[in-house]
Amino acid sequence: MKILEERILNDGKIINNEILKVDNFINHQIDILLLDNICQYLASKFTNIDKIVTVETSGIAFAVGVAMHLNNIPVVFAKKTKSLILNDNVYSEEVKSFTRKTESQIYIDKAYIKENERCLIVDDFLAEGNAVMGLVNICKRAKAKVSGVAIVIEKEFQGGRQRILSEGLRLESAAVIERFENNKPIFKK
Repeated sequence: MKILEERILNDGKIINNEILKVDNFINHQIDILLLDNICQYLASKFTNIDKIVTVETSGIAFAVGVAMHLNNIPVVFAKKTKSLILNDNVYSEEVKSFTRKTESQIYIDKAYIKENERCLIVDDFLAEGNAVMGLVNICKRAKAKVSGVAIVIEKEFQGGRQRILSEGLRLESAAVIERFENNKPIFKK
């Protein structure tokens, strides 16, 4: 998506040729018009989806936007902490955060993912694919079908794409970065 690539070039910041910081328009402050364009683009790549699945928090805005463009289907997000209102009737999975360098459990109440539901996983970033694979594993245990993965910004060089494709899943990304070179993103043609 040209508009997203241009915004990354103009307003994104690369730290140590490893981390892309886009918090002024994607994950801390959100440019709503850009969000809508991205969500419309990602939604156009998929049909016959029953539910959107994501992880809190940065993926939620994009999951909601994609869901609205797919005729207002439900969104369920995995929680990163277990609260008093989240009982033991949950699917959980341990995931590692690339940017935070931590591992944590994610939880989805079993009431919200059903057998044979066609789920689309949506997230803001794809690096190593840990969050996506955690959601894929939860969907598998629920006997739901993962119809695909939609990503806002993919850092292809960090291996997440290969993990997802090796599962036989379809992957669509609004922007794909092949590599960082001198703290500049090089986009896939």
